[in-house]
Amino acid sequence: MESKTTSEVLLQALPYIQRFRGKVVVVKYGGNAMVDPALSAQFAEDVVLMHQVGIKPVIVHGGGPQITELHGRLGKQTEFKDGHRVTDAESLEITRMVLVGKVNREIVSLINRHGPHAVGIAGEDAGLLLAAERHPELGFVGDVEAVNPHIIERLLAEDLIPVVSTIGSDSAGQAYNINADAVAGAVAASLGAEKVVYLTDIEGLQRDVTDPTTLINRATATELDALVKDGVVGTGMIPKVAACVHAVRHGVTSAHMINGTTPHVLLIELFTDAGIGTMITLAETP
Repeated sequence: MESKTTSEVLLQALPYIQRFRGKVVVVKYGGNAMVDPALSAQFAEDVVLMHQVGIKPVIVHGGGPQITELHGRLGKQTEFKDGHRVTDAESLEITRMVLVGKVNREIVSLINRHGPHAVGIAGEDAGLLLAAERHPELGFVGDVEAVNPHIIERLLAEDLIPVVSTIGSDSAGQAYNINADAVAGAVAASLGAEKVVYLTDIEGLQRDVTDPTTLINRATATELDALVKDGVVGTGMIPKVAACVHAVRHGVTSAHMINGTTPHVLLIELFTDAGIGTMITLAETP
């Protein structure tokens, strides 16, 4: 039975491998999937397998827990307003150290255990992320003003896996910390990606975050607009929803929210008939 099951899984995966070969899939990596060593190792394996079968993965990562932890170790208090970390000049340097110098390097290292595939880049590199100040009260917290995907496209053309940290800069060179969910959606749109996948800590978008049975399996951008307007979408999920909607309205075929704590969740989402989590499209799909 075990060999039969294995062969069935492989046959089920084949049409998806053929369908997505040569396509860009942007993955936003964060949450518990990032801080659990076993899940981190499995994530790297999934990304390498995607790459090996011809998919072009692009990883965009956050690092909120690690940033908070280093703030605490340095004796600096963390303040949040409307879900955003207030970022003064010192906090920006701490955030940059964590995202660019620590988290990015760790992800690259995990992937490169399986071969020289991954390259780490920051939003500041080659003008990748043009940032604009979100609000003066937040300090150096930015929004994505524009994406110049040239450096990512060059890396993909060289059969490499870009791993993007979300420190961008404005036209004067001032650095800003940008929400990773927003960056993933904007990068996916700029690349004309087939999919953008968000690894979350729950099964997907739920009408009630405490009740897994309220999972929304599929939704259109218009339906999500209505859910946000009606207050169904909780504050913590709004950035992800907004990023998904932006992506599908700017050329990305579909956006997905899935539970990053599920082992090998990327492979399950990409290569099986069942599909998991929440899928967002521009219009209804058959």
